[in-house]
Amino acid sequence: MNNSWNKVIYKIVSPIYDKFFNSGIFLNARKQILQSIPFSGEQKILFVGVGTGADLELINYSDLDITAIDYSPNMLGKAKTKFKDSTIKFLEMDAQNMVFEDELFDYVVASLILSVVPDANKCFQEISRVLKHEGKIIIFDKFAPKNKKLSLPKVLLRPIISVLGTDIGRSFEDIIPKNNKSLKVEEDSPVMMNGMYRKIIIAKIH
Repeated sequence: MNNSWNKVIYKIVSPIYDKFFNSGIFLNARKQILQSIPFSGEQKILFVGVGTGADLELINYSDLDITAIDYSPNMLGKAKTKFKDSTIKFLEMDAQNMVFEDELFDYVVASLILSVVPDANKCFQEISRVLKHEGKIIIFDKFAPKNKKLSLPKVLLRPIISVLGTDIGRSFEDIIPKNNKSLKVEEDSPVMMNGMYRKIIIAKIH
């Protein structure tokens, strides 16, 4: 996967993205995660890889200070249209190289982004960098099972599916920095598809 190819893929899927990822089990999972987070108007919130804005539809966005970024202008255009009368700040930006200053946001929401960026480790480093101390990262994504090898079908399918702009074999345990005492995993819960998709909450501590 690379950024240029991902732009092509998401240009193709942007018209139908919501039909798959903002309905059914994906919609229920997003609701379960986002509506459990105590967002408030005093906080600065970043949505990384906001896509068509599916997550934003599930929260009281009009009361919040939200910045939303995406690398795909087509996906971002869909989101801007949906929320054209809102105060949400939409920016076309690479999640692996954000232009924000350090420790700017109270919450960073990373929904279905770590499995699609070319370099998940670099993306996670950037997410951690822009998060304030005592801030939290909210992750919803698919990852390889913890402490297990990929099944043979997934091993065979992985290179094929990666052509579609996503990776079914990434390990979250390989993405989060080892022995990093400033990050604490507060929750790591299976959400859907027998735990393939997980809800992970990480706090940045002193």
